[in-house]
Amino acid sequence: MRFPKRLGSLSQEQIVFLITICMFLVFSLTLDNFLATSNILSLLRSVAVLGILGLGMLIVVLGRGIDLSMVANMAISVAWTIQLVRVGMPLGWALTTGLGFSLLMSAITGVLIAYAEIPAIFATLAMGTFIYGFGRAHLITGTDVVYLPAEFGWASAIGQGKLAGIPVPILLAIAMAIIAYLFLRYSKLGWNIFNIGDNQSAARISGIPVRPVIVLKYVLSGGAAYVAGLITATAVQSMNTRIVNSNMIYDVILIVVLGGVSLSGGRGSVRNVIVGTLLIGVLVNGMTIMDIQYTIQNVIKSLILLLAIVADSLINPRDEQTGQQGDI
Repeated sequence: MRFPKRLGSLSQEQIVFLITICMFLVFSLTLDNFLATSNILSLLRSVAVLGILGLGMLIVVLGRGIDLSMVANMAISVAWTIQLVRVGMPLGWALTTGLGFSLLMSAITGVLIAYAEIPAIFATLAMGTFIYGFGRAHLITGTDVVYLPAEFGWASAIGQGKLAGIPVPILLAIAMAIIAYLFLRYSKLGWNIFNIGDNQSAARISGIPVRPVIVLKYVLSGGAAYVAGLITATAVQSMNTRIVNSNMIYDVILIVVLGGVSLSGGRGSVRNVIVGTLLIGVLVNGMTIMDIQYTIQNVIKSLILLLAIVADSLINPRDEQTGQQGDI
């Protein structure tokens, strides 16, 4: 049985957007510091990071997959970039090396899923653990937190700079959202991702190179993770690798599902990610100002994630192929 995607005349995306507006108004009226400039900037920066990670996750989920290694990839690749600059490598080369590491790890993940046919949830979970362990043991040994050196120079503006009064992280998030929209909407590769997510067997029969496309979508996810990591590190002047053990990856999944992207693949858009990101950003910011304990915040977000997954299973039932493939 397929449930309707609309409640009355409103879609899931529109309902979530209305809830976000109502929540923002309530917090504005009830929390003293919610509308403070410093708080709004903090909210926007956190939304930018989650949104960029969400865009990477969107591309993966649309192709009927999932990437649990994003946060580990983000933390280790950027921490290593900072470490390389600290030991004297030119900034440009360090940035290229860190990005290359992130893309390589994502490509290996894609190969394991596409060619070794390991279910995505297990392959990405294992790769996330490997990336974190390998990075701590061989790339940034002896420390949890890597601090930005003065030699990081112009790249520090990625997280702290402003252009025409608008924080650079927000501009980067907007730019990446536009690029992702154009890629998914107008490129042949983007349509291939949709087709693979909708029906992988039919996509293969129609001549779509399914395995290479699967690898590529994980590489794109790794690129998004690296950009998000640069924003995070330059905003606070450090990269704390212990973020890998946080619930951040579940926040990324939450904004994707909550916004209306189908976990069974083939259905979703950049707009869904934007809506889900805004809701979680406002919710988390409000709970932080109310001094709600971090563990309680995680419980609330976990319940929302569970409800969102249940709603997704009703709106977008998993077909027999999805159940057999075990991608998620």
